Amino acid sequence: MSNIIGTKDEKIIDLMQSHPTAFTSLEFYPPRTTEGVQNLRSRILRMKENTSPVFMDVTWGAGGSTSETTMDLVRYIKECGCVANMHLTCTNMDPDLVKSALSDCRKYGITNIVALRGDAPEGEGEWKASEGGFSCALDLVKFIRSEYGNEFGISIAGYPEGHPNAITILSPGEEETLSEKELLRVSSSEKDGVVQKCVCRDEDYKKEMIYLKEKYDAGADFIITQMFFDTDVFKNFCDDCVAYGINCPVVPGIMCINNFGGFFRMTGFCKTRVPEELKQEMIKRKDSEAEIKKFGAEFGTAMCMRLVSQGAPCVHFYTLNLEKVVYGILDGLGWTKELSSKLEALDADANTMQAKGSAWARVGDEVQSMFGKGIVMEMRPEGAAFIKISNWKLANGGEVKAYLKAGTFKKI
Repeated sequence: MSNIIGTKDEKIIDLMQSHPTAFTSLEFYPPRTTEGVQNLRSRILRMKENTSPVFMDVTWGAGGSTSETTMDLVRYIKECGCVANMHLTCTNMDPDLVKSALSDCRKYGITNIVALRGDAPEGEGEWKASEGGFSCALDLVKFIRSEYGNEFGISIAGYPEGHPNAITILSPGEEETLSEKELLRVSSSEKDGVVQKCVCRDEDYKKEMIYLKEKYDAGADFIITQMFFDTDVFKNFCDDCVAYGINCPVVPGIMCINNFGGFFRMTGFCKTRVPEELKQEMIKRKDSEAEIKKFGAEFGTAMCMRLVSQGAPCVHFYTLNLEKVVYGILDGLGWTKELSSKLEALDADANTMQAKGSAWARVGDEVQSMFGKGIVMEMRPEGAAFIKISNWKLANGGEVKAYLKAGTFKKI
């Protein structure tokens, strides 16, 4: 373990520009429990030693709800001898709270920040700026640059298919009117037997790119993308960045496919396009998590090969705090050798890795909503849930159940 707390990390943009070939980076989130955090610390060290990532990200809960755990984990990443890239969001964060977080970063030598708007606070379905706070990631980038100059490296989010808030549901027959680029971004999901299609229309996508250019001009060093599963979408996004004058590295965010239900919940919640061939391959394996993981590694390998051939500087894995699929992909790329077969009992602690304050939930999870605490009875693919409310009782002992949209409840 390295004794380097306090020494300044090198900026990721500098590491990226000096790295001759594509490399690996990893992202983690703070687990809910002390046991989960301890297991994750072991995993971080193990994955650092096994995969030699250039940097590791740790997410930041809404309104700083995971701030202590996030800071503890990025410090631990430094102790392990790897560059830490800390997420920082606008949700319920005023300038003083941001200064406090960055003061801690300065103290520990953490010099890389992912500047994000962030999700809505727990129990709220709609994101709102706090009084005296920041309204968007652009505000946060501007603030960091105005207060700290070039002391921190800053990365920002990019959305190859458009931000979920900019994606609209298509009316029947409307797909026939879509442009060639809109057809590349169109996604579909099934609800109650009805297929629903949606897309970020060209006029909204243009607004997204203009806003991304503003974040870049304000001082962002590079972009990390939202998940996607079609490399043509990524290439189109990179080409569009150049066309809009966004001349910085674009890092593809690779969502590791670990299980059937979680995959379709996340893609439905984020309105992510799932190519039909991928969907059918997942359905064929839906009853075997082992087969899903094996396929996830094979699909991820082919995807990363194409991305590297397209010029991606790095493959950034959204690990979901797990490792088997990451190892499978890196073995497939030839960047590691037989990791996935050498290590026993990989991901056996998956049940301890649920995110603190996460919007994702499973059947049986206790959640908090505007109606109080409850238990998830059923999850829908788009992220909505049927929840039995614990603190309400009807006459004759009847139970209160609520159907709540994704984003209006959080795991406790």
